[in-house]
Amino acid sequence: MRSAWFFYRKEMLEMTRSYKLLWIPVVFIILGIMQPISAYYMPEILKMSGDVPPGMLELYKLPGAAETMVKSLGQYGMVGLLVLALSAMNSFAGEREGGTAELVLARPLTPLAAASAKWLAQLTLLALSLGLGAACAGYYTVRLIGGLSWSAVLAASALYGLWLLCVVSFTLLFSACLRAPAAAFLSLAAAAGLALLHTLLPRPLRWSPAALPQLSAEALMQQGAAAYAWVFPVLSGIALIVLCFLGASLLFGRNKLPRF
Repeated sequence: MRSAWFFYRKEMLEMTRSYKLLWIPVVFIILGIMQPISAYYMPEILKMSGDVPPGMLELYKLPGAAETMVKSLGQYGMVGLLVLALSAMNSFAGEREGGTAELVLARPLTPLAAASAKWLAQLTLLALSLGLGAACAGYYTVRLIGGLSWSAVLAASALYGLWLLCVVSFTLLFSACLRAPAAAFLSLAAAAGLALLHTLLPRPLRWSPAALPQLSAEALMQQGAAAYAWVFPVLSGIALIVLCFLGASLLFGRNKLPRF
């Protein structure tokens, strides 16, 4: 445990030196506040464009606070996922390609401990970024649009964060056996595949982790859901994360440089 803690500190130090702990939270904050600001100032934006038909501005209706917050969190399912995947793609691949994997495993550090440290570092980055982004989005939504239930915001952010963590875990798994660009591409492709399957087969796959964004929106809109609708996607998401984590530790222990 002590060696894993020191390796975790080393990962956090690298994130600090590469400014990931700065620019990734800033990106999440910008993504979060864009929706309430653009929704509030949309009439002025349309008016400044000069191409608005007469009477269109009178038809514009300001969206509700919960709807605005849902759209703010939805931004993280696109740009946020891409940023997180690009951030995590070098976690294991960078050690291998840089030739430091042998030095890491030569120390009294097991592959499981190394994987734990890297996963916890990515979890810290995700929690910091999503927490700040959701808090700023909620603040601007309350100030510009209307009141929100902060308990609902917390629940929705936790559900969405679990989905983002699934994709980050995918990236760590692929990073342990592939080069960095391939790891990022395959993790995003896996996330897109899960989301597409859930869209095409919503009832048979209501237990899928891809249902978490929808449950996050329902939590904000305060739409009642059956107990299984919350339990099974959360459990399947946790199971997916655990499998990816164990797979990454096993693959990293083989210590073979991928060929592509």
